[in-house]
Amino acid sequence: MNVVIFGATGFSGTAILQEALRTHHQVTVFVRDPSRLLLSHPNLKVITADVMNRDKVAEALEGQDAVIQCLGIGGKGSAQATTFISEATGLIIEEMEKKEIKRLIAMSNVGAGNSIAFLPRFFVQWILPYFMKWLQVIIEDKNRMEVRIMSSNLWWTIVRCPNITDKPAKGSFRATLDGKGLRLSITRMDMAVFIIQQLNDDTYHRQAPSISN
Repeated sequence: MNVVIFGATGFSGTAILQEALRTHHQVTVFVRDPSRLLLSHPNLKVITADVMNRDKVAEALEGQDAVIQCLGIGGKGSAQATTFISEATGLIIEEMEKKEIKRLIAMSNVGAGNSIAFLPRFFVQWILPYFMKWLQVIIEDKNRMEVRIMSSNLWWTIVRCPNITDKPAKGSFRATLDGKGLRLSITRMDMAVFIIQQLNDDTYHRQAPSISN
């Protein structure tokens, strides 16, 4: 499958890129800084530009079967309000619709949308706003992103992740739509396996599963 990945040089995106290549997809990555791309592969094409460059986004989408959006703001960010991910996703969706590319898989966070109910009340009322403001502003932007995706005509899957760790893959994970069985973390390689599986699996078509180990 021809797949373009936005955000392929980040902590999560690097794992997703590796898994996409391991499973023999033809991959285009859209990166702002190609020096952060630490691998090469015969099935890998690189486009260098800012994700808000509409013409370059349109170029990257040419001939693609699916899009994976795993954009981030770089670590924990500054804890200042941001609209980067929601605005970039909106632009990508607009160009996908123009080119009639239907399949979109987007990374989000547990805590976005209705999954806020999956988190302990004390965490939502006290920890998040007072001690993890950096995460709260990311979730707020992911909320805007999710609304934009869900209002589109795309064949989307939004994958909500808890804390993503760099521990060895466990080789198994669980996905939930109602929060039952959800744990606090997932390894980044297990997360990547789940996301790449969605390219050929319509189980979560137009749904937003939360995943964990």
